[in-house]
Amino acid sequence: MYGTLYGIGVGPGDPDLLTIKAVKALARTDVVFAASSTKNDYSVSLSIAAPHLRDDVQIIRLGFPMSRDGSVLRAAWDENARTVAGHLAAGRQCAFLTLGDPLIYSTFGYLLRTLRTVCPQAPVEIVPGITSYQASAARTATILCESGENLLLLSGVGDGLEQALSYADNAVILKTYKNFAAIRKAVTAAGKENQSTFVSRLGMDGEIVAESLQDAPEKPHYFSLMLVTGDKKRKNADS
Repeated sequence: MYGTLYGIGVGPGDPDLLTIKAVKALARTDVVFAASSTKNDYSVSLSIAAPHLRDDVQIIRLGFPMSRDGSVLRAAWDENARTVAGHLAAGRQCAFLTLGDPLIYSTFGYLLRTLRTVCPQAPVEIVPGITSYQASAARTATILCESGENLLLLSGVGDGLEQALSYADNAVILKTYKNFAAIRKAVTAAGKENQSTFVSRLGMDGEIVAESLQDAPEKPHYFSLMLVTGDKKRKNADS
């Protein structure tokens, strides 16, 4: 009998934003897998979930290299998937923690794809999590979309940002920690610099919420994003 792997989204940073389903899944978990960079063993997702973990849970950190080398990445995914598969084959209930939601720009996607090849018979249950942009919208009282509008989810690392913004009613730009000057230039060129909010480290120490892009840091933290609305739909949170 294989154990179940729970892919759990722990939300954007505040431990209170874990869902009830996530907390219940963690209560059944024997082994918690926490993703971290191969350069260090610190896991933000683990620190967020910590208040909800059993005292006797086994914690295993899985290293994911920050590399563009396909062979290096595939080797790491394969090694991590086989580690998880070994515990599942032993009948242990396992959880893989990920920031935000497990299926949006998450290391869980790589693990899941590889695990289905390495150990296709292992059951997997995915527990969705509150995303950073949902929490940021709530924090700033920003209406992300309404009526017949669309909402475009973008990566700040990709190309064609200005063009994408030109046909989006509203947009979320994730991964703004890289090429921020180019991102700000694209937003300005699209005429939406006054309709954008920058948010960094939401719910964590060092939180930044900038209603003006001019107040955003030149080199944002890794946990940063932008909300771009089609018009000034942002409300005062105190109203």
